[in-house]
Amino acid sequence: MIESFDITTQEILKELEKTQKEFWNISRTTAEFLYNLLIDSKSKSVIEVGTSNGYSGIWLGKAMKKNGGKLTTIEFYDKRLDIAKENFKKCGVADVIDTRKGDAATILEYLPEDFEVDFAFVDANKRQYVDFFKFIDPHLKVGGYIACDNVISHASKVQTFLEAIDKNPNYENVVLPLPAGLSLAKKLRG
Repeated sequence: MIESFDITTQEILKELEKTQKEFWNISRTTAEFLYNLLIDSKSKSVIEVGTSNGYSGIWLGKAMKKNGGKLTTIEFYDKRLDIAKENFKKCGVADVIDTRKGDAATILEYLPEDFEVDFAFVDANKRQYVDFFKFIDPHLKVGGYIACDNVISHASKVQTFLEAIDKNPNYENVVLPLPAGLSLAKKLRG
């Protein structure tokens, strides 16, 4: 998978994997899964909650480059966002990534009404997953996905979110046994 990326991107991803725990990055397995899912679903409008140092954003950005799409990514911490922006430039995906700094719930709550999303990836404050879902839902197209990381590793913190999405008749949700656990919900109706 990564072998199809340019040498610079391959090296940067390998370097970032060494600091995975420090920056709370997703696993390589989860990154590859999301990349393939975005390509297969032909997603063109992606939102990411929790940029960190840009590891997952590089994978999502590479998929957007291939699909002719755009990634909007949100991060609260300046230092992390600065590192991510630099990584996006080095990996040649900065042109397809719109970075937003601030509180994710606030940014999501005030997205323009016409902001449509094919795919949402959430990997931020686990206790806020249910709020993120509430704000993303009106923007997620029917047939689109919302993927949330750490639903097994942080089960108690995401319980309200899992209950809310499992009870929502507009979604079909499955928890995949990827490292840390990934909730993948497809929007069936509006």
